[in-house]
Amino acid sequence: MRSGFVAVAAVAAAVQFTPAAALAQGSLNLICSADVVICELLENRFEKETGIDVNMVRMSSGEAYAKVRAEARNPKTDVWWAGTGDPHLQAASEGLTLEYKSPRLPELQTWAVKQAESADYRTVGVYAGALGWGYNADILAKKGLKEPQCWADLLDPGFKGEIQVANPNSSGTAYTALATLVQIMGEEKAFDYLKKLNANVSQYTKSGSAPVKAAARGETTVGIVFMHDAVAQAVEGFPVKVVAPCEGTGYEIGSMSIVKGARNLDNAKKWYDWVLSPEVQSQMKEAKSFQLPSNKNAEVPPEAPKFEDVRLIDYDFKTYGDPEKRKALLQRWDREIGTLAN
Repeated sequence: MRSGFVAVAAVAAAVQFTPAAALAQGSLNLICSADVVICELLENRFEKETGIDVNMVRMSSGEAYAKVRAEARNPKTDVWWAGTGDPHLQAASEGLTLEYKSPRLPELQTWAVKQAESADYRTVGVYAGALGWGYNADILAKKGLKEPQCWADLLDPGFKGEIQVANPNSSGTAYTALATLVQIMGEEKAFDYLKKLNANVSQYTKSGSAPVKAAARGETTVGIVFMHDAVAQAVEGFPVKVVAPCEGTGYEIGSMSIVKGARNLDNAKKWYDWVLSPEVQSQMKEAKSFQLPSNKNAEVPPEAPKFEDVRLIDYDFKTYGDPEKRKALLQRWDREIGTLAN
């Protein structure tokens, strides 16, 4: 009896003096639709600060939406963090995500709050970034090509086989580009443009940031991406120059959603509130993340492209986040562009 009492007392003492963050606090199943470096930074810090075991999978926003939709009857995901807002809005409109009003909402930028309001608080803005491209200045000079400053410049025959952009079915970045061109040009002219652009595209990648990474490595000349992804390559020392299109461009509101039927709902809310805090959003630059943070009190990296320096269109998130509109545009892209790429 005495030995059993001592053993129990020893365990109790060990628990008493174990740091709170080290105690098992359950788990969290997370989809992260940002760059893997950012995903891992947040995963590790959240685990360290909370003791919650994070099961993280990295997916593009298009893939993440498809997974959440496919698992609707038996959800295996608790939180979907990051990725363009359009698929988050689509998931919200289909009832795949849960209404949650974080106590952090009053701290957020107007655009982040509007994103939440438009989805009945089934998603929220976590960062923002403008669409553009990055080009490899060394390759451009070597090939004697003119700097592409406008969407129209990308149709120059000199860029044949020198451009990469993602597939809008798997990439929220590419869907934003598709929706942006439709809003700038009108649907018919936008698809005429995309057919002409296809002649210059060497590859439609799965991931939205992959094209500019290929440009940084010298595998292509131009990558159509969000500007902050191009900035990240330039900061790493690659000869990447960042461009905001002269005709105007769209932008993303990277978003976050709690999945309806989340098995670890309390931990999902903890993540939600934690990642909206200014302290966490100010750390993003450590992972070479140069988006504009949604918390007004977060530190903005000096390298981050500022909205006031970019000719932004009045991007219609409601229309182009609508499931039927999105489906129709993607089907048309498959018919008229995707078939050309095969």
